[in-house]
Amino acid sequence: MSVTNNKEQPSNFDHEAFLNSVTEQAGVYRMYNHEQTVIYVGKAKQLKKRLISYFRQDVGSVKTKALVKQICAIDVTVTHTEGEALILENNYIKKYQPKYNILLRDDKSYPYLLITDHKHPKLGLHRGGKRIKGDYFGPYPSVGAVWESLRLMQKIFPIRQCEDSYYRARSRPCLQYQLGRCLAPCVDKISDEDYQQQVSLAKLFLKGKSSMVIEQLVTRMELASAQLNFEFAAKYRDQITTLRKVQQQQYVSGIAAEMDVIGLYRIKSQACVHLLMIRDHKILGSKSYFPVVPNETSDEEIIQAFIGQHYLGNSLGEGVSEGNIPKEIVAMHTFEQLDELASLLSKQAEHDVKISTKSRSERRQYLKLATTNAQTALVTRNSHKESMQARFVALNEVFELSNGINRIECFDISHTMGQQTIASNVVFNQDGPVKSDYRRYNVHGITPGDDYAAMAFALNKRYGKLKAQDTESLKKLPDIVFIDGGKGQLAKAEDFFAELTAKQGLNRIPLLVGVAKGESRKPGLETLILAGSHQLISLPAISPALHLVQHIRDESHRFAIAGHRAKRQKVSKKSILENIEGVGAKKRQALLTFLGGMQEVKNADLAELEKVPGISKILAKNIYNALHDK
Repeated sequence: MSVTNNKEQPSNFDHEAFLNSVTEQAGVYRMYNHEQTVIYVGKAKQLKKRLISYFRQDVGSVKTKALVKQICAIDVTVTHTEGEALILENNYIKKYQPKYNILLRDDKSYPYLLITDHKHPKLGLHRGGKRIKGDYFGPYPSVGAVWESLRLMQKIFPIRQCEDSYYRARSRPCLQYQLGRCLAPCVDKISDEDYQQQVSLAKLFLKGKSSMVIEQLVTRMELASAQLNFEFAAKYRDQITTLRKVQQQQYVSGIAAEMDVIGLYRIKSQACVHLLMIRDHKILGSKSYFPVVPNETSDEEIIQAFIGQHYLGNSLGEGVSEGNIPKEIVAMHTFEQLDELASLLSKQAEHDVKISTKSRSERRQYLKLATTNAQTALVTRNSHKESMQARFVALNEVFELSNGINRIECFDISHTMGQQTIASNVVFNQDGPVKSDYRRYNVHGITPGDDYAAMAFALNKRYGKLKAQDTESLKKLPDIVFIDGGKGQLAKAEDFFAELTAKQGLNRIPLLVGVAKGESRKPGLETLILAGSHQLISLPAISPALHLVQHIRDESHRFAIAGHRAKRQKVSKKSILENIEGVGAKKRQALLTFLGGMQEVKNADLAELEKVPGISKILAKNIYNALHDK
C-alpha cells in the first residue's frame, strides 16, 4: 500500500496538510528535494508519529534542520511488520543513495573457491550467482585471498585449475604437470579413482578439517610403504609436511568457529568500518569499508546501517546471500534495531544469527584487532588524500588555472604492430583515481598502426557527444587532458577540440597537455607540451606536480595495456578456420580429427583436404587459399 504526496509541488512543502493524511501503521518514507531527488529514506513503527517529529519547532539536530529545509515531497509505503520496513528501507537506500543516509558504497560480490561437478573437477575462483554445479567455499573478503588459496592448493592438492575448454583440447600434459602442480587427468596420467580421492581431500581441507585430511594421508602413506611403493609414500609424506605447516600458520586457538567482527574508527565526519571474517577457526581475511556518513551521526547508527546494508538480501539482487551470513556477528556498539536485525538475518540465513555487543576475552581481542585495522586504514587513506591534494596544488602552480584543478584525464593507445588497438581514458580527482569513470575503447576503422587517428577516435568517443546545453555532461569535463605522446598526438587533440567547439558552441574546453617521454624513456625526464604555443615544460624530478603527471600517465598506460592484452589473448584463442566461410564447428572438428591437428591442416595439400569427410573440392580450395593467403 502506498500513500504519496504530490511530488510536482513547489519547494514550499505544506507539511500540515500532508501529516493530516498519513497513516499510523509501520512503513518506510522517502523525502524528496526540489529536483525530485530522494535525499533521505527512513522507517518507523508508527509513520505519523515519526514524521510529525521532523516538523516540530525544536528538532534538536543540525542535520535534521538542514534536511527539513530541503523537503519538497514525501512518499510513504506501508508494510505489515517492522521487519518488512527494515528490509525495504535498506532496499531504498541501496537504490537511491540518499544524501542524508549512511551509505555503504560497495557493489562487488564476494569471491568464492569453486570445485566443479565434473568427471575431473576443476578448482577455481568464482564470483557472482551460484549457477554452476559444484561445491562453493567461502566467501573470501578479497580476490587476492582467493588467489593465495589457489596457489597454496596447487602445492598440497594438485587438482586441475584450467578452464574446461583448455582441458578438452589437451593431447599431452601441460607445464603445470611438469611442475608437479597438476595430476594431468586430461591425458589419463592418473586414474579417476585416485583423482577423486585428491578432490575429496581438497574439499575436506577447504571445510577446515585439516586434521582429518592428515589422518587419511598418514594411513595411505603407511599402506604404500607396507606395499613397498615408496614413490607414492614419499608423495604422501610431502603432502603431510606441507599441510602441517599450513595448519600451524592458519589455525586460531579458541572458540571462534564462524564469526564476523566489526570494528569502527572515526575522525570527525569520516568513518572506517573494518570487517574481520573468521570461518572454521581460521581468519579468512578482512576488508575495510568507508561509508558516507552525514554530520552528527552516532557510532551506533553507523554500525546498524552497516549490518543492515551489508547482510540483508533484497529484491535488487544485492546484499549478502544466506550462505555468507555467519552464526555470530560481533560489534562494538549496541543499537536500537539489534533484535529485529538478528531475527531477520536468522530468517534469511536459515540458522540462528547472534549479534554480540558485549565482548569478553577472545571476542574482545578480535574486536580490538578489527578496530586497530580500521584506524590504520582510515589514517592511510587520509594520508594518501593529503598527498594527492598537495600534488594537485603543485600542478596548478605550474599551469595557473583560475578555478584550480579538480579533475584531470589522460589518454593512451596500445597495440601490437597496429593490431588489436585499444585506447584508454583514466580519470583522477583530488582524492586520487576515479575508477568508475575509467573507459576503454576498441579502436576500429583506421589504418593499422596510425596512433594519431587512434587518438582522434578515442577523443571523439569520450567528448564527441558533448553539447553546450548538456550541463550534466559538462560537469564531468576535466580541467586538464593529458595526451600520452608528442606533438603529433597533441595536434590531433587540438584539431578535435577546435572542431568540437565550433560545432557545439562550447564555452570551455580543457587545457591540453602532451606528455613526451625523455631520452631512454627514463622516468623524471618527461617533457610537457602545452597546446597552442607548443611550449615545452620540464619539471624537476622531485616535483610533486611531475609525480602526479607520471602517476596518471602510468595508470593510463597500465589500463590500456591490460585491455590490449585481453583482446590479443582472445584473438589468439580463435582458430583461423573460424574465419573461413562455410567451415562450421563440425567441419572444423572433422579437419582437426582427420588430419591430426591445426599444424597438419596448414601443411596439407589440396588432395589431402579433399579426403576429409564433409569437405568438398570447392571448400577444400577455399580452405587451402585462406591458410596460404591466396
